[in-house]
Amino acid sequence: MTFDRKIKIAPSILSADFADFGREIRAIEAEGADWVHVDVMDGHFVPNLTFGPPAVKAFRPHVTGFMDVHLMIAPVDPYIEAYAEAGADMITAHIEAGPHPHRTLQAIRATGKKAGIALNPGTPAEAVEYLLDLCDMVLVMTVNPGFGGQKFIHSQTAKIARLRAMIGDRPIHIQVDGGVDPVTAPLVAAAGANVLVAGSAVFKGGSVADPAPYGANIRAIREAAEAARR
Repeated sequence: MTFDRKIKIAPSILSADFADFGREIRAIEAEGADWVHVDVMDGHFVPNLTFGPPAVKAFRPHVTGFMDVHLMIAPVDPYIEAYAEAGADMITAHIEAGPHPHRTLQAIRATGKKAGIALNPGTPAEAVEYLLDLCDMVLVMTVNPGFGGQKFIHSQTAKIARLRAMIGDRPIHIQVDGGVDPVTAPLVAAAGANVLVAGSAVFKGGSVADPAPYGANIRAIREAAEAARR
């Protein structure tokens, strides 16, 4: 994947129909999704339980593009290889998930996958300063992780701007996850984010039988974000 800073929309399949993931994934890609975002939760690091490696492996054949797997689990290191083998293109781990994030990023890169580091709302941008040269992406959580449909935490836009300044010319994406919609997308894009995760804001109003609203929602988020960069 060639690096660029164009706006990318990464729908979170946490908001999809759990009984029909294959068709949901194909529908969002057909309607303009750039990446497919998979939120992995363990019921321990965050208060919810979602997808193990077998589920991610089942999703993979339906994803024709880039599958972005966000591990909200602790400990994280013992599971990196399994999610890599399941077909993730990018594996993102939380800096708060263990005492050795540098080692975690090395472990992800050793599988041949892209490596991301995620920051909870209470974690400052400076926490990743010494990890940036091992990162392909920094994920800024704009809600407290664990549930979809939460309200955007506005204080995180300043964190995004600080990260963008720290990254400089390095080929590192800034991803934002939580409460992203056409109202908040311009705020994060103007601050420097280029990969926008959206769950309910993409899937609302549509279904696999009627996927056109997915496309309309994706376009609305993309256009709002791109307008903030002009």
